[in-house]
Amino acid sequence: MITEAAEHLLLSDFDYDLPEALIAQEPLPARDQSRLLVLGRSSGRIEHHRFHDILELLQDGDLLIVNNTKVFSCRLPARKPGGGKAEVFLLAEQDPNVWQALVKAPPARGKRLVIDEGVEAEVLSQGDDGLSTVRFHCTGNIRDLLPSLGKTPLPPYIKREPRTGDQERYQTVFASQPGAVAAPTAGLHFTEGLIETLKQQGVQMASVTLHVGPGTFLPVRCERVAEHRMFSESYEVPQETAVAINSARSEGRRVIAVGTTSVRTIETAAGPDGRIAAGRGSSSLYIYPGFTFKITDGLITNFHLPKSTLLLLVSAFAGRESVLAAYQEAVAKKYRFFSYGDAMLIS
Repeated sequence: MITEAAEHLLLSDFDYDLPEALIAQEPLPARDQSRLLVLGRSSGRIEHHRFHDILELLQDGDLLIVNNTKVFSCRLPARKPGGGKAEVFLLAEQDPNVWQALVKAPPARGKRLVIDEGVEAEVLSQGDDGLSTVRFHCTGNIRDLLPSLGKTPLPPYIKREPRTGDQERYQTVFASQPGAVAAPTAGLHFTEGLIETLKQQGVQMASVTLHVGPGTFLPVRCERVAEHRMFSESYEVPQETAVAINSARSEGRRVIAVGTTSVRTIETAAGPDGRIAAGRGSSSLYIYPGFTFKITDGLITNFHLPKSTLLLLVSAFAGRESVLAAYQEAVAKKYRFFSYGDAMLIS
């Protein structure tokens, strides 16, 4: 549910100045050594920590919800028939060797892009939304060739080519379900050791799956916030996760989402009574200020791009003014921003 007043919000209200030098280009040597800005959801109070301090900041009985989606090597460098560079960025498989994709420098109709010897991509159609349908011509299934031909889909603000180390670091330690084209980056700060210690301290964890697609990262092109529409992304809430969330809610324990994709998943699956149902589906849930949260009590998240749907979601959760004030302080304190950057805890 979105309030009527929120229908008049402007995208320009969610802008902020960010020096390019603060956009993280590399991950830190240790995942849990990133900085952590703690923002009081109701008070607006700001504290500064390291991510491993989460051990003291979470409480016995808290339930963390993580997104266990796994990034696949979806960036396929290509050559145009005349030799020019192109790229096929895979999004979702529709049929064997037929994919929804973003195609950079698409060829003329009837022409094919060359991916590798014996592997070509034919653009079947292009929609007004910028998405294309692509058929691969190769021996076997292109999915089986992605580990060798594809590249890790680092975001465009990381101004370098992917390296071998990115295959591990642009992946959460709990990633298990292949299908994402971008990492649920809030989860990148967790280590196996940190997770084990949290469990020993009485913090519970449960997983959902939301395969991050274009709905999460494509820019908002409408000045009126309410006019934007999200692309749908497939999700799953396992039965054991639904039970854990409903138990926490009935017992008055906090449900803390790790990442905006976890928020969107559990809020999509929430019923009017505030209980969550297990199952699979697709979510095009668009959360911006005025949204009423039914499940989420706390949020661990990274620092997001100006005017993005992710910043809108965080602003819906903690208030636009408080969030932008926290971002302003993070800039002043030289926090590292975006995917390989630092984190926030809002509770």
